[in-house]
Amino acid sequence: MKNRDKRESLLEDVGLLLFLTLFSITAVLMTLTGHELVNVIYLFCTVGLLIVTYFYGLLPSILSNMLFMAIQAVFEIYQYLVKDADISWQLSFWILLPLMLSLSLYFMTRNQVKLQQSNSSLRTALIERGAFDQQTNLRTTVAYVEDVAVFIETNRRFNLPVTTAIIKIRYFDDLKRMMSENQLETLLKITSTTIKEKTRTNDITYLLNNDDPTWAILLYSDADGAQIAADRIKNGFNNALKENTNLVNLAISMVVGIASWDEKSMHNPYDLMNAGIHETQFDV
Repeated sequence: MKNRDKRESLLEDVGLLLFLTLFSITAVLMTLTGHELVNVIYLFCTVGLLIVTYFYGLLPSILSNMLFMAIQAVFEIYQYLVKDADISWQLSFWILLPLMLSLSLYFMTRNQVKLQQSNSSLRTALIERGAFDQQTNLRTTVAYVEDVAVFIETNRRFNLPVTTAIIKIRYFDDLKRMMSENQLETLLKITSTTIKEKTRTNDITYLLNNDDPTWAILLYSDADGAQIAADRIKNGFNNALKENTNLVNLAISMVVGIASWDEKSMHNPYDLMNAGIHETQFDV
């Protein structure tokens, strides 16, 4: 897939360069040939053909270009037979260039659409696997468990401290009964945004539970360092609540539980996560 995406990206770039080159040639020929009024009319017709190509695809584009060629031929024949005027051979570039511009635009946009579809498919696959939460774009429990295993292995090899901070909303079940759906969505968004903004770049944030909103952070730090991060998040959260008119009148607060990896008492990622959840009960 990676090689295919590179190929599609290269073809898109080629299409863009070809399109720009043809448009530049058109501009130069318009300047050299004179016939300002006819050139302007044909230019607007060409823009219309490009719009047809972009929105409706290749076949309607080719048919529209053939119609445009026929109109030009009829116009020149009319000028020659009825008006007794010479055929404007210098305007003959309008016969082929609109078609070439349409083909290059289709070539460029087709590969762009393929890249967009590829990115969409990749994102959908990640969501279906449960690695990312679709609403908040945060990693989920699936990713948390996998990442904790990596953190644990790093702890064993390099003796780096590994700590998790579990974040919840105090008395969420009671608050949920008093809040509207819009307020709940706002609260989830504010909490997720605050956590991401107040953590370091190398600290990873997760949304473990949507029903009883539970966030987690993985840190290469000891408990004291994690507590500093937790205090920073709490302060940012409280400030964000004060600035939000939908939530300012509600008694909302955050609880944080901090647990460090202990190889003697913990055996898997769930032990670390459960220890952090248990510690939230003692955050007053």
